[in-house]
Amino acid sequence: MSFRGFQKGLARAPQQFKVKFNIGEHTKDAVYIDAERRFQELETETKRLHDESRKYFDAINGMLAHQIEFSKAMTDIYKPISGRMSDPDSLVVHENPEGIRACEEYEAVVKDLQETLAPELEMIETRVIRPADELLDVVKVIRKTATKREHKKLDYDRHRAALKKLQDKKDKTAKDEKAMWKIENELEQSTQEFNYFNDLLKEELPKLFTLEREFIQPLFQSFYYMQLNIFYTLHERMQRVDIGYFDLTLDVEEAFHKKRGDVQERAEALSIVKFRTTGQKRPPKYGPKPRPAALEGPKTAGLLTAGSPAPSSSSPTPELESAYSAPASASSFRPAGSWHQQRPSDASLSADASNYGSSSNPPPPYSPGPASSPALQAAAAAKSKPKPPPPPKPKPRALSGAPKVETVTALYDYAAQAEGDLSFRAGDIIEVVTRTPNENEWWTGRVGGKEGQFPGNYVKLNA
Repeated sequence: MSFRGFQKGLARAPQQFKVKFNIGEHTKDAVYIDAERRFQELETETKRLHDESRKYFDAINGMLAHQIEFSKAMTDIYKPISGRMSDPDSLVVHENPEGIRACEEYEAVVKDLQETLAPELEMIETRVIRPADELLDVVKVIRKTATKREHKKLDYDRHRAALKKLQDKKDKTAKDEKAMWKIENELEQSTQEFNYFNDLLKEELPKLFTLEREFIQPLFQSFYYMQLNIFYTLHERMQRVDIGYFDLTLDVEEAFHKKRGDVQERAEALSIVKFRTTGQKRPPKYGPKPRPAALEGPKTAGLLTAGSPAPSSSSPTPELESAYSAPASASSFRPAGSWHQQRPSDASLSADASNYGSSSNPPPPYSPGPASSPALQAAAAAKSKPKPPPPPKPKPRALSGAPKVETVTALYDYAAQAEGDLSFRAGDIIEVVTRTPNENEWWTGRVGGKEGQFPGNYVKLNA
């Protein structure tokens, strides 16, 4: 914007404010207002026509280019992945020659189709997109003229209001007379300019609307036939494709399952796909490290869910006998070791809770580690584990107030498996001492005057 334009903008600012809030008198032309509304619709639809035709052109080109890249990616996957240190059979060549050949044939078909459709796409560029660009340029020029008309209307109304204010003044001075003469000249000039642009637009815009209908009709017909040729060419070429790797007699879903076979089950059976997150917060990357007492030891994996152990020379406890006789119940075997090592992994608890939550059998409270024999299992269970450090003493009630006691209801029977565990029956109300946000971990509670630890997935919180 030039300095002169900036000065005019400052002079028109008060009048624009009055127009926005409908203050004072404003010039209104009903014929031009209707023509301006129709022109605004034409401007919006022309921009949309240009954008959508460009998007269609890019979409067809992009579809063919992506199909070629897709076939190249499939070829790279089918090629042997060997000769690396991570491959134990690096000397054995694993490949799918039929799949590679099919990908190469498909790539050749798409490239040929791309060359065939090139003239049609060029026609869209020359007969639809370029004319839309030209129409958009014409609309932009007309929009500039309409903007000038609005500026001249502001000047006309501004000078008319200033002249009326001076004429209504009773006691005019020589300075007022001089200002009135100046405003009269400015009003006459602004009136001529406003009438010129106003009459020009009222006369020319209807002609533009007529030409617009004559312009859009052949443009739309051309675009329709171009699309028809593209779709017909795509259908015809793809129908003639005969790649022996594909069985076109089968349904799409049926052919997919036939080609896939049991690959999904075999992939899910791999050990590397069984790792799950614990759902807990990660330790901060920077800052002080947690105390050693808060760190957990190595967690055990696996569930003792099948088979009954052979009788042992040592006399097992009643809890072990119930564990051997009902392995799917809550009283599973617990190996010896530190208290942290005897706790289950969060992933095992999550899986057990999802498997047993809707059945009559309770989920196992933890996942024991592998044992060599039932006798060793019984001997390991008989060993006492060290007690966890005692919890800190509670604050005095005078300082902390009387907190609300949190309780839970037992969903299943649970028999203590080691020292420090809490036994209860289904339906018992347990007073929660401490718990974690994750129900698949061990909580501390009190029932019947006894306090101990219990699995959180065996209870539900009371409201």
